[in-house]
Amino acid sequence: MVFDFIFYTSLVCLIAYLTVMVFYYKTLLGKERTMRDFMKTNLDDTEIVIRKLQVQLQRSLGNIDILTDELNKIKGDVTNLRTRNSQYRLENDKLNQHIKELEGKIEALL
Repeated sequence: MVFDFIFYTSLVCLIAYLTVMVFYYKTLLGKERTMRDFMKTNLDDTEIVIRKLQVQLQRSLGNIDILTDELNKIKGDVTNLRTRNSQYRLENDKLNQHIKELEGKIEALL
């Protein structure tokens, strides 16, 4: 009779312990699933943001390439304008020299 009492008491305690452990692990599993779903949605949102930023970066790099090409063209134009300006100054100096010579000749004739 004492052995039956000990057996049944230990059996009830074991069943109670296992029941508590089942609910504990069930709750733990629910929390883990919730956390996994949260992380998955967070990663999906982060991936979308990264893709948007990649598109913006590609557009910006394309714009930078276009601006670099325009800048190189403008540099070439500025170089050409400086060269032409120097030529015009030389021609202007020659013409002013020629004008002074002609004025000198006119004064000599007078």
